Amino acid sequence: MPRTAETKSKLQALHKALHATREEIVNVLRAEGPEPIRDYILAGPSGPVPLSSVFGEQDDLLVIHNMGSSCPYCTMWADGFEGLRKHLENRAALIVVSPDTPEQQAQFAARRGWGFRMLSNADSGFTAALGFEYEDGGRTYQMPGYSTLRRQPDGSIVRIAHDMFGPGDVYNAGWHMFPLLADGVAGWQPKFSYA
Repeated sequence: MPRTAETKSKLQALHKALHATREEIVNVLRAEGPEPIRDYILAGPSGPVPLSSVFGEQDDLLVIHNMGSSCPYCTMWADGFEGLRKHLENRAALIVVSPDTPEQQAQFAARRGWGFRMLSNADSGFTAALGFEYEDGGRTYQMPGYSTLRRQPDGSIVRIAHDMFGPGDVYNAGWHMFPLLADGVAGWQPKFSYA
């Protein structure tokens, strides 16, 4: 059944308000201003990789903080970023960091068909310094999200903004499509495979 004029008008107003709210969220995420970031050393397949070298020809860097190959949620987000990878890399350098070893990352990325660059943040202090790591009961845990970094003209690095990932966030389209199904999300959770 086609939408009524009243429904169309209401949806238009809600989408406009949602857009304004999203702009406000972005402003809040950026409000703390540029935060200096040390030139951390991450691990790649060929050895140590200074953060400053990851920018390449770009001055902006998108860092995806991923919990690694044990997390189906992080895998779902990364699958989505692979679909956007060429668009993202046209605007900024892109890396995915996780605590997995470079060898584990390469194997997992090959199974998933990922082409983005992956680096290990294990024992680097990078993820903790950027606020994506916490300790509980003597164990260290990482959280998913992303940071936007900028290389300054003098070569120093600053973080512009960051945000966390979680079910229902704006960084994965599935969470916004499932609620429109007859039963909504219905307790669905991502899996590594849907055989």
